[in-house]
Parts: sequence; structure tokens; C-alpha cells
Amino acid sequence: MAIKKDKGDSRRIASNKKAFHEFSIEMTYECGIVLTGTEIKSIRENGLTLRESYATVRGNEVWVIGMHIKPYSHGSTGEVDPTRDRKLLLHKKQIRTLAAKINEQGYTLVPTKAYFSPENRVKIELGLAKGKKLYDKRHDIAKRDAARDVEREIKARYQ
Repeated sequence: MAIKKDKGDSRRIASNKKAFHEFSIEMTYECGIVLTGTEIKSIRENGLTLRESYATVRGNEVWVIGMHIKPYSHGSTGEVDPTRDRKLLLHKKQIRTLAAKINEQGYTLVPTKAYFSPENRVKIELGLAKGKKLYDKRHDIAKRDAARDVEREIKARYQ
């Protein structure tokens, strides 16, 4: 189930800007994540990093790999590994379609942002992405620079 780009009633925790530079995101999915109590407390202290993370399908489950949650500052000595693999919660039908696209068409699953839902649950926006070539990245940079130049000209004319 694809979600809308911007939800006004959610609080953003972290975003993965590098994913939009390295990949072209074709579809996004909202999914829950299985966490421990101290991980939630650490996330509330802005301790989540999505950089260098990706997701994979193992069997009938989706796992996020490389997501870093720093240890809770007031936690006990029995902390969990900050970069352990964490299970994502999706519907079975969604997992099947994601697995088929990853295996056959060369897509990758990339976490694009993490946020609190209105019910105060941590949600991950998972993007179904294809890797960009170097010339695609250059084209995107050139388009962004051109739009910035146009904005400057418009602003200069009306001042």
C-alpha cells in the first residue's frame, strides 16, 4: 500500500537524503518496526541514523540492515547492538510483491525516512528504488542548479 508523500500530523525523526541522490524512488511503503524499549527511548532523543541502511527480504519477512540506533544514555549495561538487523512489519501481500520486484527487476529497498505516527508509533518509509547512473545524477544536479538560477532572476526582477 503506497502512502502519500507528506503527512502533516507526523513528527519526522530522520531522513535519508543520500537515498534520493543515489537512487530514483519509484514507490514508497509505510511499515512498522520491531524495537526494544531502550531503542524507543533513544529514538526520542534523536538517536536514529538511516544513512548506509537498506532493507532485504528473508523468507517471508523484511529486515532493515545497517540502521544505527545509538545506545540509550540512561540505559543499563545489557544494551543491544546499535546496528543489529531489525524486522519491518508489512502485509504478506506487500512482502510478496516486493520480493518479486527485487529478484526479477533489479530494485532495491531503501529506508527514506523515519517518523512517529499520530499514535506515537515509529514508522519507516521504505522506498522501492532503482540505482541511478552517474549521468542521471549529473542531470538532476543540473536541473536543480537551473531552477535555483531562475529563482534568483525572478527575485532580482521584483526587488
